[in-house]
Amino acid sequence: MLVSASSYRLLPTYSGVYLFLDKKNNVIYVGKAKNLKKRVSSYFSTKDLGEKIRILVSQIEKIKYQEVSSEIDAFLLEEKLIKKYKPKYNIKLIDDKAYPMVKITIKDDYPKVLIVRRRNDKNSIYFGPFPNAALALRTVLKTIRRIFPYQSVLNHDKKICLYNHLGLCPCPPVFAGIEFQKEYKANVRHIIDFLNGNTKKIIQDLENERDILSQNEKFEKAELTQNKIKAIELITGPFYKTKFDPEINPNLTDDLREKELTELANVLQKNNIPIKNPDRIECFDISNISGTNSVGSMVTFINGEKDSDWYRKFKVRSLNTPNDFAMMEEVLSRRLKHPEWPFPDLLIVDGGKGQVSTAVKVMQNLKLNIPIIGLAKREETIVTSNLQEISLNKNAPALKLLMRIRDEAHRFAITYHRKLRSKTFLSK
Repeated sequence: MLVSASSYRLLPTYSGVYLFLDKKNNVIYVGKAKNLKKRVSSYFSTKDLGEKIRILVSQIEKIKYQEVSSEIDAFLLEEKLIKKYKPKYNIKLIDDKAYPMVKITIKDDYPKVLIVRRRNDKNSIYFGPFPNAALALRTVLKTIRRIFPYQSVLNHDKKICLYNHLGLCPCPPVFAGIEFQKEYKANVRHIIDFLNGNTKKIIQDLENERDILSQNEKFEKAELTQNKIKAIELITGPFYKTKFDPEINPNLTDDLREKELTELANVLQKNNIPIKNPDRIECFDISNISGTNSVGSMVTFINGEKDSDWYRKFKVRSLNTPNDFAMMEEVLSRRLKHPEWPFPDLLIVDGGKGQVSTAVKVMQNLKLNIPIIGLAKREETIVTSNLQEISLNKNAPALKLLMRIRDEAHRFAITYHRKLRSKTFLSK
């Protein structure tokens, strides 16, 4: 469907994908929405627009839109249309290094389904890059995995993993033999069809499989297949809730990130922290239970966006008793003794005055001068290297940036910690 830019109020309230066209009918931007009318209206009714989004809106002549039955369908269709039209305001989203993709090692006996950021294997197939970064993509894969289990690591351990106990991973020792391999590869084919948006084909294939199983009186397997059909119909239905579209903000990512970084630099400078441009930010977190399986994480954000190529994880070596300060000291010391890793413009620790004091001590011991702050969880206050506290409005762009970075460091640390715990548990 096509409407003029001035008729944006005529758009439906359903999920779908919208395309902005200029005077020459070139597609200049592609987006998706849970509510097409509400999302597109925000471009024309929001006053606080960034510079790039104002230029975009001034060039919109027509709006083309396509309704879909679910948010997941919109997510997958958006990626296809961006790849097809290569709109200039989405062009950054086509950068394979910056945005995540799905890689399926289709040539393997047991193909793996992975999230990657580079195309480096001609024997694998790729989907993406996806413009909504890892959160929405992980949500889609997590949803698919409940229906079609798959292996999600390139070199799977030869032991049964925790995901196998959850019914999400066919481990090598369990999935052995020709019949199991056929079943696994059938799951992978369904995943490929799903990511291609061919859910009707999946349902048709599963219905044929169910009917054959019933004819052969394999009723239990037929029931399992029918459950898969119901699950596919559910997640691609209009009432299935996801976390793809949590807020409406028409500003392009570049404008939002620039605003966050500029405000952060201003806040820190006003509080005597000598920083010009926090282009490269590293954040550290510690995860353990009573000192066991203690780990540290380091996440890196470049220009306000995470860059997982520079993520690092540390298994704490020095102690196995609960002492977060000592663990933070070890992790920071080990990281900063790697001059081949570019030093950050700003270093963040997850915690308050104790963690910040520890970071300052490490910096002094190594005779380095990198700006340091902490982010205390309860009140979300910023703690400076001289132990002053800065309180920002909860909606302040700078605080949102710091919280996003801190939460990513926490996620990365706890994921590694759980992995070590599961290995310990399964080895007993």
